[in-house]
Amino acid sequence: MTSYNIELKENLLEINFGGPASNDRIVIDAAARLEEMAKAGILRGGQLLKINGPTSIPVAFVLAHRLCHLYGAIACFDPKLGKYVICVTHNPTYNLGDLID
Repeated sequence: MTSYNIELKENLLEINFGGPASNDRIVIDAAARLEEMAKAGILRGGQLLKINGPTSIPVAFVLAHRLCHLYGAIACFDPKLGKYVICVTHNPTYNLGDLID
């Protein structure tokens, strides 16, 4: 069992904690899963990636580091706002802080 689950469904990356572990193990498992997905051709990149699910700050850095080179913009779901917030952008269509559905 892995300590962190990552699945891509179209342009939505669903993330969630798996089995019990501390961040030193979780960051390794998250990075390994992203690498596995890249090698399998699942992470192909695109204009926009939405991320939804719980994470820790160390895992968020792993996700950002690996994914920001593949996608023009990345948005994370904010449950308080009920929308995705653009948090990384290299795409002129999306501005930092934009709220999207």
